[in-house]
Amino acid sequence: MKDIISGLNKVFDSRVRLGIMSVLMVNDSVDFNTMKELLDVTDGNLASHLKALEKEEVIEVRKQFIGRKPNTSYQVTPLGRKLFKEHIDALEKLINPLP
Repeated sequence: MKDIISGLNKVFDSRVRLGIMSVLMVNDSVDFNTMKELLDVTDGNLASHLKALEKEEVIEVRKQFIGRKPNTSYQVTPLGRKLFKEHIDALEKLINPLP
């Protein structure tokens, strides 16, 4: 069982990033405040992790106005969906090794 962690993606190492991706994988899009409430993190903490994921092109940001209020929402990119699935598959292999 050489190099058992090679399939893990460093982009998703943080528990907050893992949470963000998990939420976005099962929703079409999620706005900033909903994400903040679901993950129970501060504005700054969430913003920095979202920016890092956006930089890696695994999430997309959509800014719009709802009425007169600004609204920022996020969704997973096709690349993000692929990389996160590979990461989860690697985690599953790590905890459920073949006999």
